[in-house]
Amino acid sequence: MSTAIALDHVGVAARDLAPLAAAYERLGFTLTPIAQQSGRRRPDMPVEKFGSGNRCAFLRHGYVELIAILDPTLYDNGLGAWIARYPGLHILALAMADEQANLERLRSAGVPIPGVAYLERPVEEGGPTARFARLPFPDAPEGRVQLIRHLTPEAIWQDRWMDHANGAVALEAAILVSGAPAESAARLSRLAGLPVEPDPAGGFVLVLPGAQGAAGPRSPAMQTRVRILTPEGLARVLPGVAPPALPGMAGMVLRTGDSNAAARRVLAGLPVREAPEAAPGGLMVPPELAGGAAVVFAPG
Repeated sequence: MSTAIALDHVGVAARDLAPLAAAYERLGFTLTPIAQQSGRRRPDMPVEKFGSGNRCAFLRHGYVELIAILDPTLYDNGLGAWIARYPGLHILALAMADEQANLERLRSAGVPIPGVAYLERPVEEGGPTARFARLPFPDAPEGRVQLIRHLTPEAIWQDRWMDHANGAVALEAAILVSGAPAESAARLSRLAGLPVEPDPAGGFVLVLPGAQGAAGPRSPAMQTRVRILTPEGLARVLPGVAPPALPGMAGMVLRTGDSNAAARRVLAGLPVREAPEAAPGGLMVPPELAGGAAVVFAPG
């Protein structure tokens, strides 16, 4: 299959990992241990240790990555430039089933991708290595938008990391904002190999069809979305959230399995807001409490 299938993960970037992780633990997420990344700067170069590292919140469908610079003396894979622009959401990864077929499609469409970019990291100290095949869209101003295939999915989607106090079970949508939404939507459409549609809030939406196991070994077949909104549309969908940059990534929608009951308990006392245009019954954590990204819990 030579198109994107599902929303795989989003990534929140910060200079320091500890306060970012603490913020998400306060929101009720169970996080994986710290893992430093390795990879190739170009497909023809050897694997080297990167200065970047992460902790993740794995869901039944998809996950949220928290990424920061662990060692500033090493190559940071572009992370420092993202954080200098703004701390917050910078990574959008769409699941694919066949990296070679998608590489050929993108090259045929004139996208200058040098080859498959491989990345790896230890799951935990002394544990197995997680490996990924990636096709990043080169120099996308929205951030790191990419196709991804997990080569070792069972190593990272482990039951011990998928039970969250807030009840989150699925990554349902990513929300981008652009002053030129047609241009941003065209880039994402080219990357995904799928058409975009008008978004009722203003802008466009990319609907990903889903498939069993597309975003985790036991993930259900479900539609996911990437919304590319105008600044005015963002104000409607994420009340009170200012664009972090134009273009940029502003927020995420996470589906819960209990009609948001657990999320409301965990978030009690925090200045959360209702966000019905992000999702019916949506409950939004503002960016200042979530590393610069708005987090919407959607009842399911």
